[in-house]
Amino acid sequence: MAYNFKNALVRTPSKSISNAISSIGKKPNFEKVIAEHNDYKMHLEHSDINVITLDALEDYPDSVFVEDPAITFNNFCIILRPGAPSRFGEHNVFRNEAKNIFEEVFEVNNGKIEGGDILRINDRFIIGLSNRTNKEGANELEKILSHLGAKVIITDTPNGVLHFKSDCSLLDDETILQTKKMSLTGFFENQFKVINVPEGEEIVANSLRVNNYLLVPKGFEKTYELLSKSYKIILAKVDEISKVDAGLSCMSLRW
Repeated sequence: MAYNFKNALVRTPSKSISNAISSIGKKPNFEKVIAEHNDYKMHLEHSDINVITLDALEDYPDSVFVEDPAITFNNFCIILRPGAPSRFGEHNVFRNEAKNIFEEVFEVNNGKIEGGDILRINDRFIIGLSNRTNKEGANELEKILSHLGAKVIITDTPNGVLHFKSDCSLLDDETILQTKKMSLTGFFENQFKVINVPEGEEIVANSLRVNNYLLVPKGFEKTYELLSKSYKIILAKVDEISKVDAGLSCMSLRW
C-alpha cells in the first residue's frame, strides 16, 4: 500500500530558510522551524518509521522540502528537476546522497518536475502539471516509472495552486482528502471516495498517511472532527514552516 513505509528521509532545515520561497511574503523564525521539524521527525518515528536525517544545505533555502527533488518507488529513487530557479542544483547534491541509501537511482534529465506535484496511489502515480512541473518533465518521469512497472496519469493542477498535493492527499486505498478547488476539477470523484476539507482549512488537504496514523496540521478543528472518526490522528504543528509554503508531505521522502 502507498502509505505503508519502513523508512523516511528528512533534511535538517538550513539557517537560510528565512530566504525560502513564500507565496505570502513571510520569513520564518529558524529556531521555531527547527522545533517543528524535530516534532515532525518524532511523529514519523512514532508511526514506526526509521528516520534518516540529511545535513542542512545552506546554499538552498528550500532544501528542507526533500520530497520535491526526488520520489521513491519500492527501493528505487528517481531524481527530479525542481522547477523553481532558486532550487536549481539541489537535485545534484541529492543525487550523490541517494546513491548511498537506495538500491538504484534513476534520473529525469529534461523539463521540470517536483515531487509536490506527484501523488502515489500504490503502483499508480498522478502527476499534476503546474508552474513547477511541465509536460516534458512529466513525460520523462512516466517513461522511468513505466520501466519500473508503475502506471502514470498526467493531469492539471488547479489554477492558483502551488503543487498538486497542496490540495489533495491519500487517506487510504479508497479515499482522497481534497479542497474545493480540487473537487471542482472532478478528477477524483469517479475513482475514489472523497472527503472535502471545510472552507477556511484548505491547508489540511496536505495531510500525510503513514502506516496506521494520519498526520494532520494542528489547529483546524472542523477537519479534525471530520477525520478523527475514521483515522488515528497525529496533530503536527506547522505554523512556522508553512510561512514558506510547506506541507506535511514535502518534508520527508518515504519508502
